[in-house]
Amino acid sequence: MTTGLCILGSTGSVGRNCLRVVKNLPGRFQVVALAAGKNLGVLAQQVAEFSPRIVVVGQGECVEPLRQRLLALDYHKPLDVLAGVEGQIQAVTHPEVNFVVAASAGTTGLMATWEAIRAGKRIGLANKEVLVVAGELVIREARARGVELLPIDSEHCAVHQCLRSGVPREVRRLILTASGGPFLKTARKDFDAITPEQALRHPVWKMGGRITIDSATLMNKGLEIIEAHWLFNVPPAKIDVLIHPESIVHSMIEFVDGSVMAQLSVPDMRIPIQYALTYPDRLAANGDSLGLDWVAARRLNFRPPDTRRFPCLGLARDALAQGGVMPCAMNAADEVAVEAFVAQRLSFTGIPRVIESVMKRTPRVGSLNSMEDILESDREARRRAQELVSGAQSAGR
Repeated sequence: MTTGLCILGSTGSVGRNCLRVVKNLPGRFQVVALAAGKNLGVLAQQVAEFSPRIVVVGQGECVEPLRQRLLALDYHKPLDVLAGVEGQIQAVTHPEVNFVVAASAGTTGLMATWEAIRAGKRIGLANKEVLVVAGELVIREARARGVELLPIDSEHCAVHQCLRSGVPREVRRLILTASGGPFLKTARKDFDAITPEQALRHPVWKMGGRITIDSATLMNKGLEIIEAHWLFNVPPAKIDVLIHPESIVHSMIEFVDGSVMAQLSVPDMRIPIQYALTYPDRLAANGDSLGLDWVAARRLNFRPPDTRRFPCLGLARDALAQGGVMPCAMNAADEVAVEAFVAQRLSFTGIPRVIESVMKRTPRVGSLNSMEDILESDREARRRAQELVSGAQSAGR
């Protein structure tokens, strides 16, 4: 049976690799819908190659330019061109869509993923912010609808695979691995001078801008702790992080008897993407070889993270401990701070300072009652973060 796919964030790193997987498994998938932002050149090429029924752009002003690009490619097949969140929702709820790949950056795809769950679609989750900002609501709704959330992040995909070796009551702890980013050996005194160009040079993975900066600050690992908590129903105290520069062990599970199960592979996103798309089957990887060269690997190194040098990891744990809207506020502040850093309006060390300040100014709230609560908290946290960035810029920090 052919699976109808909708890919949110098709022009990003995960989206492009997802389409590579689809191409290498002919006949198994039909691309029904593609959604992207403003990268119209890549999007037009994807439409021409995969012939979706629907394509969604970030804003209405991009609709006509995309049509013109498709005409330039001599593409005349029937196609609905939509825009914005409403367009994304129409795409994910299309009757021919069985599987939604949520790979939009940041909170962009939150509402579309939410509506896909409410429509009973199977979800391949690459956008960790969905669970970071709204984990309580999303998991509750997914369970009520019987919707399976299959992780595409390499770390959570690794945990998912390792959990097939046992049952939840046998798990002592989860161990998420982190490459450590480009500044693992950089002296703390030099952090203020770090430039966006340096932070965007990840030593292992090729990813989007925000996630690459988050990897440099270790915030990405903090977000993954929150995501793992919701995905696998594991208390935060049982989720640990180890720095593993080689990025070959993607995560581990320690069982109560002392046994450890680890998932190892070359650092290539096609592996977790294919696992999620074809689960519970495990298919041969067509195309380029993705096998692990054990002789070349030779040595695997591990060390605990230094939260004094990388305070974002601790901030994420604090946000999860406080619960309610705090993870949402933390995530919004991080998005604003990272954007300001990339635009050279904030220093590298200013990122955790802005996040911590926003969290201190965010009132603690208990259980979340609606997606409207989430969106309002997100807006308010962004407003506070923008004020702090402007203040830091005026002060020359």
